[in-house]
Amino acid sequence: MQDLSIFWLRTAAAFYSVGMLHALALALGRTSRWFPLALGAFSVGAVLHAVSIVEHTTLTGHFPANNFFESASLCALLSALLYLFVWWRYRLRNLCMFIFPLVFVLTLIGALGSPLARWGDEGVREAWLLVHVVLVLAGYAALAMTAVASLAYLVRERQIKRKEALPRSAEAPALLTLDELIGRGMTVGFVFITLGVVAGSTWASIESGVRWIRDPRILISLATWSLYLVMVFLRASAGWRGRKAAVMVIALVGCSALTWAAHTGLRNLLTP
Repeated sequence: MQDLSIFWLRTAAAFYSVGMLHALALALGRTSRWFPLALGAFSVGAVLHAVSIVEHTTLTGHFPANNFFESASLCALLSALLYLFVWWRYRLRNLCMFIFPLVFVLTLIGALGSPLARWGDEGVREAWLLVHVVLVLAGYAALAMTAVASLAYLVRERQIKRKEALPRSAEAPALLTLDELIGRGMTVGFVFITLGVVAGSTWASIESGVRWIRDPRILISLATWSLYLVMVFLRASAGWRGRKAAVMVIALVGCSALTWAAHTGLRNLLTP
């Protein structure tokens, strides 16, 4: 029965992934015409998720928050149910950009609390790790470009406020142009980092079982991703632009630098 509850949980994660992909598409500025499909898949995922938790509780006889993985799964379900209620009551579509990725990642973490099959082929193991590394590096590259644009925005804004004249040979980009560059770099980086987190978490679970979540490097990476998620949501839904967006990006760069420093090297990335 426990295997069945894990099956339902992983199936729920698969349905939640549709919502996450929709949220990533929205972050990139794509049309939201697929929202009904994403919401439907998200709703089915919530039902299957609830079935999984009920079965697991019945089998174990304890509240499903006995460890980090169970707590992550329960938090994901509660977040999903709360969003579905808010959608039914208020029709707040923009919240999906925050809730869909968050619920998927938390559910994935809960699903990885049970051991996955070991690598059947060393080539697949190496390829999976390479994909993770490339995705993360692409996200960092986009973040670095965004950080440069953020610094340029803050400097240019200060010059304008002080009415400082530029040298005739200097060409300063407009604040609107810099803000647009910050927004695009932020969303592209978020997409790559999110996919990198998913690939890396799965790789680490297959590689080291449940021990991966106790690695401080993993926790720092998840905390950095969470900050990135909040930043993208605030920009897209709360209208945080200009100085606020620039300061957020610079803070995120600091967290990303800490995440990078916490790892000893690309080959040993995520290895306990």
